[in-house]
Amino acid sequence: MSHPVASSPAAGRERFDRLDALRGLAMVWMALFHFCFDLNEFGWLHPRQHFQLDALWTVQRSCIVSLFLFCAGLSMALALDARQPWPRFWRRWAQIAACAVLVSLGSAWMFPHSWIRFGVLHGMAVMLVLARLAAPLRGRLWLLGAVCVALPCVVQHPLFDLNAWNWVGLVTRKPITEDYVPVFPWLGVLLFGLAAGQWLLAHRRAGCAGAVSPALRPLAALGRWPLSFYMLHQPLLIGLLMALRWLR
Repeated sequence: MSHPVASSPAAGRERFDRLDALRGLAMVWMALFHFCFDLNEFGWLHPRQHFQLDALWTVQRSCIVSLFLFCAGLSMALALDARQPWPRFWRRWAQIAACAVLVSLGSAWMFPHSWIRFGVLHGMAVMLVLARLAAPLRGRLWLLGAVCVALPCVVQHPLFDLNAWNWVGLVTRKPITEDYVPVFPWLGVLLFGLAAGQWLLAHRRAGCAGAVSPALRPLAALGRWPLSFYMLHQPLLIGLLMALRWLR
């Protein structure tokens, strides 16, 4: 969920609106998904949906998370191409980590028995560091990403079912939680995005930095504020539904 940056000091105003629009699409999809989830929690979806079990919702969730992480990998490629220093990386990382703590606290208040111990922001905080360290591998990132995606299918152990270790992802059963984005397999998706971004910058830079159509500009504008949107959209949606319930 990093913000894209200019590709070089000489191109200080270069924007990557197409990436912003792609990320904006993921944000709108996420908001619609969460709105349906909230309606279900308020008892306003009929028949009642099972978001943890029904393929309609579990597949959507996987696609949304994949799109976000792929965009994060693309953004990291742009940041590294712009020679982003480690101090600037750590400033952005600290924002993500702080928001992850807030998500845990908020979910513990709303869902005390299934609060978020390691959700998407927690996973991002760990995976962004690992991806940055792996970035020099360049073309070999595709293979490393594939290994990360496949690893939970071939390596599982009860040790990783413990709350202290389930963030790794090599579990024999998924924990009961409102959001769960472990390092494996999801690091692989971020690495795919990073590898794709490095390839595009090397071979299709003009297409990467091209303008979007007027119809997509709102999505591009929205996509520049992923972390703020992520933190605010659920409180706003839940507040709106609570107000509607009160009015009714």
